[in-house]
Amino acid sequence: MERLLWSDTILDDASRVLRRVERELTRAQVAGEVVVTGPASMPGVLTKGDLDLQLRVPPDQFDATVRRLSEIYARASVHAWAATLAVFDVSAAEPAGLAVTPIGSPHDRRFTSTWLRLRSEPELLREYNTIKTDFYGTAEYESRKSVFFDKIADA
Repeated sequence: MERLLWSDTILDDASRVLRRVERELTRAQVAGEVVVTGPASMPGVLTKGDLDLQLRVPPDQFDATVRRLSEIYARASVHAWAATLAVFDVSAAEPAGLAVTPIGSPHDRRFTSTWLRLRSEPELLREYNTIKTDFYGTAEYESRKSVFFDKIADA
């Protein structure tokens, strides 16, 4: 089983990958706002060390952006793709992914609102870290994490 680490140890890596991806997207003429999301977006979160980026694009540019990104990056987590979500692998020293969402879509709101709540509500952050310590590496982990995010996204 992979060891969990504190997000504090990867914040600099996340910033570095974010800046690199922003440059790559600018060169490729891909518009949108790139942000770090997930554990690498804030200190005090247990993580396996992967970096999550989100590209927020205007809704009318989503399909064209996904097509363009398919020429630049490898598709990832294709099982999770939806009408308002596409995921790509971003090559980096550490595992990194880029989720693309139309601004204002359910996936966009889920990415932004859940991590805003984790930043502002310490009890939720403790609950999330407890899920990591209690279930990471088990068959229950993904379902527990999904139920947690469903709960805080819908509140």
